[in-house]
Amino acid sequence: MTATVPAGRLGPDFRHLWIANAVSNLGDGVTMVAGPLLVASLTRDPAALAAAVLAQQLPWLLFALVSGALVDRLDRRRLIIGVNLGRGLVLAALAATVVTGVVTVPLICLAFFLTGVGETLADPASGALLPSLVPPDRLEQANGRLFATFVVGNQFAAKPLGAYLFVLAAAVPFAVDAATFGLAALLLALLRWRPVPPAMPEPAAAEPPRSLRADMAAGVRALWGIPVLRTLAVCIAVMNVAFCAAFAAFVLYARQRLGLAEVGYGLLLTASAVGGLAGTALAPRLRTRFGTPALLRAGLLIEVGLQVVLATTRQPWVAGAALAVWGVHTMVWGVLVVSLRQRLVPDRLRGRVNSVYALADLGGAAVGTAVGGLIAQATGSIIAPFWLAGAALALLAALVWRRMSATAG
Repeated sequence: MTATVPAGRLGPDFRHLWIANAVSNLGDGVTMVAGPLLVASLTRDPAALAAAVLAQQLPWLLFALVSGALVDRLDRRRLIIGVNLGRGLVLAALAATVVTGVVTVPLICLAFFLTGVGETLADPASGALLPSLVPPDRLEQANGRLFATFVVGNQFAAKPLGAYLFVLAAAVPFAVDAATFGLAALLLALLRWRPVPPAMPEPAAAEPPRSLRADMAAGVRALWGIPVLRTLAVCIAVMNVAFCAAFAAFVLYARQRLGLAEVGYGLLLTASAVGGLAGTALAPRLRTRFGTPALLRAGLLIEVGLQVVLATTRQPWVAGAALAVWGVHTMVWGVLVVSLRQRLVPDRLRGRVNSVYALADLGGAAVGTAVGGLIAQATGSIIAPFWLAGAALALLAALVWRRMSATAG
């Protein structure tokens, strides 16, 4: 069955999806902060801290293309429910190891890897499910609410909350995250919407089933065949390699360089979320006034500037201000690039093209995290990765500066 939503309304099914995303994003954000703090309570090795972050990112590098193809083949509602229940069980088990005192860095990495695998399925499935739940004329409104909820919950409220819950008891943040996944699964189970089975074709007209490999290859070819998207995919990959290499041991940077305790670390991360929230509101107006190419070029300069500021300052407020500006840039960049993809990619290929872009985006983050931990360990310097990242981003800006003129539209 399908739920009919009157034109002009978002309807109860969207409300369930919206609240489910809100609570699970809040839980994810809590774990994002508490995870490095838990590892730091067990070891001061930068490579171990980087390994825990890498464990969450590595699934995107390994499974993004496969997950994108599977999302187009499976019942998306049931897929998200199953994945959320699985992630909840994994995090509940992690909380139990903390309570019993048997937690180790390898166990933390395993738990984060498993939840990351689930994320590669749940996130694209949620995005693909949305058009089935709301009227076509309300897609922008629905997406806007989901996007703003992610920024407020995952990037804003969860940062200080995660640090506070960890101070309260080290197991609490992971138990809270497990509970949010259970609640999200329950909300999605309440959806009235069900997929309509496609009509069976006549035997003579039936086409041989496509393999997952063929579906993945089609997505790669589609993105690579559009020069603008190819340039932007390369940019996001390099930007994330550089950024995550510098930030792999950011919790140690906050403690040793800036002198911040756990709650101060959470508040420092909140600065970028404040900027991100402002960026979601400013993006349309900035594009109207300055145009897409100028904003993307400015974003490249901000990426370089952030690394230089963090490498040179010892003042928490300076670092926080730089992260706030960077937060504005990331949201503006994201809105512009998503809009370009929506205009340039046919509907039948959007899921797979989005998964290819996610591979460049989050796969680059995984590579950067692995490299950053090794750099910090090899150099013995907490700021060396920031200098190297700044140099790499300056080179990227020089190489793609002129190509950004093709992103107008």
